[in-house]
Amino acid sequence: MSVQSMTNTPTADVGSTVAQVRALAVAGCEIVRVAVPDMEAAVALGAIIREITIPLIADIHFDWRLALKAIDAGVHGLRLNPGNIGSRERIKEVAGAAKERGVPIRIGVNAGSLEKDILSKYGHPTAEALAESAMRHIRILEDMDFREIKVSLKASSVPLTIASYRMLSRMVDYPLHIGVTEAGTLFAGAVKSSVGIGVLLAEGIGDTLRVSLTGDPVDEVRVGWEILKALDLMKRGVNIISCPTCGRIKLDSVSIATEVERRLSHIKEPVNVAIMGCVVNGPGEAVEADVGIAGGDGVGLIYVNGEAVRKVREEDMVDALVEEVMRIVEGRGGKGPVK
Repeated sequence: MSVQSMTNTPTADVGSTVAQVRALAVAGCEIVRVAVPDMEAAVALGAIIREITIPLIADIHFDWRLALKAIDAGVHGLRLNPGNIGSRERIKEVAGAAKERGVPIRIGVNAGSLEKDILSKYGHPTAEALAESAMRHIRILEDMDFREIKVSLKASSVPLTIASYRMLSRMVDYPLHIGVTEAGTLFAGAVKSSVGIGVLLAEGIGDTLRVSLTGDPVDEVRVGWEILKALDLMKRGVNIISCPTCGRIKLDSVSIATEVERRLSHIKEPVNVAIMGCVVNGPGEAVEADVGIAGGDGVGLIYVNGEAVRKVREEDMVDALVEEVMRIVEGRGGKGPVK
């Protein structure tokens, strides 16, 4: 499973695009996609690729020449629908170039841009409509003996997205790139994406994912990783276990948890950190975490690997937790994400 994102900079602006890709990579992005709307953007791809460390996918629509230029530039993958880039001869030329260079193609079907005849047949976007569109594009490439294919079926509707991927997963064995498209702003989009992507992953559907949010793409990567961590599919970075607060709490666990998360956001090593503010669940959660604190009345016990190691005042809790986490990370050698 790989976490992807897409830049929102003008691709022709090499400097800003490279800077954003680097920021995404630091956040944990493993594959990045860039829009290629014109030849100026296509020409810039080579310079971008030389300055980044993660694979780059070119997003192409309508113009077969952009696909050929992207392949020549050394992209690691294409996102295009063969049925909308030109005549059969032009599709064949793109497929041949991609096959020769070992460049896979992702067929990306969106509910908002279905072919007119399919939309007329079904009346509106349905799982059957999305699956039929995908199969149409798949057969075009298969007829040209091209099978390095990945497929996505995206909608802004979570139920439609889930139903579409379920249907296609029973029809083909190609890798599936999953996500809820146009999910919205950070809060609502994270919720919709977590539900849609989470259901699919829990059913064993999906090989790569992208969380689509309106805003900073770095947030897409962070949410993607949290979805994988929540399902125990991959481990990366600090996992904060903190109580939701109630009338028993005698500790400002909200501020403590927020500050600990902020100060440890750069950590790649998987570490469970429990921040608990009362005696009901606190000791149990703290004991089970790599590092934890069970506090109340202005003081708390720090636990490391299940053992109480020291008592600290509330004003010292953030520093103490960060210190213990860093000690664990350094002891493990900072190996990074565990897959």
